[in-house]
Amino acid sequence: MDTPPLERTFTYQLHTLHKLTDRLSQATYLDETGIPLSEGRCLSAVGSFTPLSVNELARRANLNKGQASRAAQSLVDQGLVLKSPSPTDGRGVVLTLTPAGEAVYARVMATVYRRNRDFLACLNARERAQLDALIGRLVDHARQALDQVGATETGD
Repeated sequence: MDTPPLERTFTYQLHTLHKLTDRLSQATYLDETGIPLSEGRCLSAVGSFTPLSVNELARRANLNKGQASRAAQSLVDQGLVLKSPSPTDGRGVVLTLTPAGEAVYARVMATVYRRNRDFLACLNARERAQLDALIGRLVDHARQALDQVGATETGD
């Protein structure tokens, strides 16, 4: 089997795709919701998986704990997220949406769904279904690999 050039390896292309979509998403989030991408990811995670601890938020938003904590605090400061004491962890907090956060969450999710639809528009329905199944398998495989080495899922 021939070794492909670096720019044709899966991980290189995946990283490139990740960076390109993040750059497009950053501009879109600011234009359509008024909040940066990391805050949008956190707001969508809180709205979708509420209530969340900061650790759970980091995992769900695919950020490290420091990034999630800063984004959550910014959302609290903007009145979009409520931070309450955890009923199960005396030192922890739980994050939920405020009524203002619910309105922004609705805009964020509309942006997410439109962005995904637009991004995948170059694929037909069969290709989208195949890609979804393949990505799901790759994510599951990567999670198993992380479990085996004891690494965490959150990252930059």
